[in-house]
Amino acid sequence: MNPQTKNSLKFSVTIAVITFVLAAIFSVVSESVLSNVIWIFGLLIVLIIVFVGVIFDMLGIAATAAVEKPFHAMAAEKVSGAKEAVNIIRNADKFASFCNDVIGDISGVVSGTASATVVLQISNLAGNGEGSALQITLSVILTSLVAALTVGGKAVGKYAAINASTKIIFFAGKTAAFIEKNFKIRLIPNGSKEAKK
Repeated sequence: MNPQTKNSLKFSVTIAVITFVLAAIFSVVSESVLSNVIWIFGLLIVLIIVFVGVIFDMLGIAATAAVEKPFHAMAAEKVSGAKEAVNIIRNADKFASFCNDVIGDISGVVSGTASATVVLQISNLAGNGEGSALQITLSVILTSLVAALTVGGKAVGKYAAINASTKIIFFAGKTAAFIEKNFKIRLIPNGSKEAKK
């Protein structure tokens, strides 16, 4: 097995394990939070989960669309976030995989589960049991709304990611630099790939 295939398999297994752990954590947290709040706050949590998925999808696409050149002068002048932005672009495949596939897909699954919990809460509040006409109607409406917001939000995010990739990746780089400086957590490895011009 050549080194490239070995690294690809290793990354795939790592991503699968991370996805499993994060999906479990997000599901447990969202279910425990939603079970203790009124339905209106539950609906707000669902919308926040959708928004998180849209933002990370946009970040992943921006990483693949951005080029390094604008950040080299900033990195030479020690501008905070510029070096991290270069590293994001050099690791665009892994960064996009994490943002789009891991966080984006988990957000989609969790938002669906969370919306089902909200529907059940509203249905119970109205005095209708499981399988009632109200619950089915609410389920269809809320599922359609979540799907529309997710798809529409990602469409807007894709447009922004392609047309403002430099600004988005610079913001991501500054965020990564802030976390690394204040919490001593390295989010992005040093780039070793050939420069994207």
